Amino acid sequence: MNFKVVIPARYASVRLPGKPLLEIAGKPMIQHVFERAVESGANQVVIATDSQKIAEVCREFSADVCMTSAEHRSGSDRIAEVVAQRGWGDEEIVVNLQGDEPCMPAELLSQVAEDMSQHDAAGVTTLSAPITARQTLFDPHVVKVVTDIKGYALYFSRAPIPWHRDEFIDAESPLPTDTGFARHIGLYAYRAGYLARFVAWDRAPIERAESLEQLRVLWHGGRIHVSEARTEPGQGVDTRDDLQQVEAQLNK
Repeated sequence: MNFKVVIPARYASVRLPGKPLLEIAGKPMIQHVFERAVESGANQVVIATDSQKIAEVCREFSADVCMTSAEHRSGSDRIAEVVAQRGWGDEEIVVNLQGDEPCMPAELLSQVAEDMSQHDAAGVTTLSAPITARQTLFDPHVVKVVTDIKGYALYFSRAPIPWHRDEFIDAESPLPTDTGFARHIGLYAYRAGYLARFVAWDRAPIERAESLEQLRVLWHGGRIHVSEARTEPGQGVDTRDDLQQVEAQLNK
């Protein structure tokens, strides 16, 4: 199976400026991410950035770099520009691997791409993992997903979904065992033609409310297939604390 991985990487992170270039275990973070993408078996890996600093560092470890506009609001917009610049065909499968995921297992990149190849009805494919702790379910920083019987997403939310009317009355009760809860893993695959249409659509009201870009797909009638991740996704880097934990993990 052929697929491509694009890694959007911007310099101007609010919490961690220059985040892709922060050193972890002797390498810039973006190099770790690039290596995970190469390990996935993708036939092409591209780093998409608007920063000359990031581009220069990436070229030092022989990465394929595509310079993109500084005006993009999201990684999807940046990837769509790569698709246009490179002239990729509409049926090309493109995996979006964020530039702050140095511990993302390569197996999951190939899984989400394989899932796209097997679901013609899906505009997007992504992954989930079970939630077993009440604290995780009620954490607004953890995105939850509910799917139908065939694994297609019904909704994504920062709120606890599905809301168990009877069991959640007691704030101290454990999670009910008769209801499956799942967190969303922010790894996506698209067909290149669908991505071009997606970025042209207006942001949806539910997308703005939840600050979740994938809700634009559902709002416009598209379908997202969600598979349970075959392995733990590893920790991303949003804060200095995350950086220290990831460094400890990679040093092992």
